Amino acid sequence: MKTTKPPKGSMSLTPHMTVKGAASAIAFYTKVFDAVERYRLTDPTGHIGHAELKIGDGVIFLNDESPAFGALAPPTIGGSPTRLHLYVADVDAVMKKAEAAGATVLRPAADQFYGDRSGMIADPFGHQWSLATRKESVSPKEMQRRYDQMFKG
Repeated sequence: MKTTKPPKGSMSLTPHMTVKGAASAIAFYTKVFDAVERYRLTDPTGHIGHAELKIGDGVIFLNDESPAFGALAPPTIGGSPTRLHLYVADVDAVMKKAEAAGATVLRPAADQFYGDRSGMIADPFGHQWSLATRKESVSPKEMQRRYDQMFKG
């Protein structure tokens, strides 16, 4: 498969999230992840049909839940198997900021065998985020060796 060149400022692959309370989600992502809202499209009731946020060098799309269009948020369907991974300058500080803003810490930040210090949160809208700060570059071969060691205990 060959991808086509996306619009300026976009990537070929972009996460698209459905949330209950898109305006609140935008405020949360802006506060916690320093997201920059590029724009939002709203109907006369304020329902967000589409919004674009820039987080770091990535972009996410999001919209309010709309069952008529098959757009269902994690709480409606019992959670989501998808997790977003975000590299940040200071994972510990961002996790504290997220928790203070209403996120649930699912896994506290800790140094990992693959070279990151990472942890996991669930945002107030049901989406899970792996947050990480790169501590060391580790080759795939070394990662496998370290991974194997974890199972030998």
